[in-house]
Amino acid sequence: MSDEKRAVPEDVSCDIPTIKMLKIAQEKGQETIFDRAVKMKQCNIGTEGICCKNCSQGPCRIPLTKAIKDGTEPDKRTGLCGATAETIVARNFARMVAAGCSAHSDHGRAVVETFRAMAYGEAKDYTIKDELKLREVAGYFGIATTVQEGDAEVPRDKWDIAKELADAATAQFGQQRGEMAYLKRAPQPTYDRWTKHGVKPRGFDREVVEIMHRTHMGVDQDYKNLVKQASRCSLANGWGGSMMATDFSDILFGTPYPTLGNINLGVLSHTKVNIIVHGHDPLLSEMIVAAVHTPDMIEYAKSKGAEGYVVAGMCCTANEILVRHGMPIAGDYLQQELAVITGAVEAMVVDVQCVMESLASVSECYHTKFITTMPIAKCASGKNTMHVEFEEHHAMEKAKEIVKIAADNFKNRKDVNIPSDQNKMVVGFSTEAIKYHLGGTFRGSFVPLNDNIINGRIRGVVGVVGCNNARVEHDTVHIDLIKELIKHDIVVLTTGCSAMACGKAGLLTPEAAAIYAGPGLAEVCETVGIPPVLHMGACVDNSRILTAATEVVKAGGLGKELADLPAAGAAPGWMSEKAVGIGQYFVTSGVNVMLGVPLPIYGSPKFANYLENEIYDLYGGKWAYEPDPIKSAHKIIAWIDHNREKLGINVARERVLMDMADRQKIEAA
Repeated sequence: MSDEKRAVPEDVSCDIPTIKMLKIAQEKGQETIFDRAVKMKQCNIGTEGICCKNCSQGPCRIPLTKAIKDGTEPDKRTGLCGATAETIVARNFARMVAAGCSAHSDHGRAVVETFRAMAYGEAKDYTIKDELKLREVAGYFGIATTVQEGDAEVPRDKWDIAKELADAATAQFGQQRGEMAYLKRAPQPTYDRWTKHGVKPRGFDREVVEIMHRTHMGVDQDYKNLVKQASRCSLANGWGGSMMATDFSDILFGTPYPTLGNINLGVLSHTKVNIIVHGHDPLLSEMIVAAVHTPDMIEYAKSKGAEGYVVAGMCCTANEILVRHGMPIAGDYLQQELAVITGAVEAMVVDVQCVMESLASVSECYHTKFITTMPIAKCASGKNTMHVEFEEHHAMEKAKEIVKIAADNFKNRKDVNIPSDQNKMVVGFSTEAIKYHLGGTFRGSFVPLNDNIINGRIRGVVGVVGCNNARVEHDTVHIDLIKELIKHDIVVLTTGCSAMACGKAGLLTPEAAAIYAGPGLAEVCETVGIPPVLHMGACVDNSRILTAATEVVKAGGLGKELADLPAAGAAPGWMSEKAVGIGQYFVTSGVNVMLGVPLPIYGSPKFANYLENEIYDLYGGKWAYEPDPIKSAHKIIAWIDHNREKLGINVARERVLMDMADRQKIEAA
């Protein structure tokens, strides 16, 4: 690489181990995504969403002129077929929603199918870890959890419930009529909005297929109608596929509760076999974690000269094994190549989503075995690339096969460069865990949170989620935004790679509140014993933010629907189509969403205005874009203050003990 085509490590990341490994990679002539981002410029027309490739008459590219943008000349741009700028942009946006929602909901489908195989005795390596969650989820599907025996009502057998629940959940994906079961979990006024505007999803697969049909050449040419279908599809994901992924993972593997973990490349070991599990599907990673603790696998590692194993996660597979087992995180999306470059990784085991194809070529320069495991996610072959197909019916057997491949590779290490840096963090704040922290086993409730929002100690709640993006400074956009929010007494809920950025920055410990949080939030955190930033899980677990927000509404005093809450969402470094699907289901649920990387919509000012303003009147939520994280934070704070003013709680008050009648008076005001 010539110097002018290299990234300057200190300019592209604030994370010390990342900077160290980038320098080592460049010394060895190893190109990474950071270097490619410098060398490869973005397409201006593509970033504005005004390139249509939906038929072979194109691509049709219709650049936005300054005169149209300024409003001094009418927008008469069309593609060859006459499609207007807003139609082209709307089609592209809807297809991003469909693709992103498909990724998360297909993840949910895999978990539900494994749950079904377990329930019917076909996947014997899995079991029910959380029976209470099983019974709770069954209730959402209208499945009885008790039976009548004489005069007594007794709990129904958990396996009978599991079989019925498995069949009901599986049917949600292909359902053709009616509505998806989880929609009723939302506050009634939010549900009523969806009914009024005709966006209640029928079944997930149907909504995706309809988007693909509508966006075919010559079908739907009304941009508002296209967004309506994108909204329906997004709800099928947020209140359907993604929510099922979270719930059924909890049933199978246990609902997360706070646990201590470590993060960054320093978690890798000089003396143990290092296995990285990377992607998003917990089905395999759970088995690998179990496999490395079996006596035969421990002995196998020792026979190969290693002291044991380190199973470290990357991307959201990392979050899955972290929140349930405390297993360490090696890094986030932008660190996956760097993990291999340490020379210490025996096996990079990947499942689905956010896996760079460059891992195959990087692994060829080291001893790392790059192992793909899913039939839908193979990679072009390389000398160190191999495919070990995972399937749930022989889960432990396949996991042990992979572990042995890694152990056999331990002897092939050469030049090892493991950064020493790592951070401790407290993670695993599921909705159930937050409720427990706020009231204990018998009095778990969101009322204490509501009371502190009402009295002004906590200003509001923001979910900061989403990916890393090589086009913006690694980690910095997340950390700067979140520090500014918590400084102004806003509690942050975080998932995915954003949560990892927080962990590396030391924001996921209770001690962080005294350093970074405003006085009100710091006082609450100290009293309850929580960090100012709560790690809620993987990116698919953004559904936990929806259920937590619903609990806040139920607790009273902060309005009747999600749109009333002093709350917002943000994705300062979003990268994948999944983030667009997530953002749209938050907007359609009544939550404003702030981005730090623009949506590809600004080639049509009319369409951009619809998503950033007009859509608010329908659902109570809208999109916004601000690249500067500090300015972004203050725009979010303005949203929160606006909702506080509407609720009549914009003036800080002394803490008072409020009963339900007091909160109902506030609601009625």
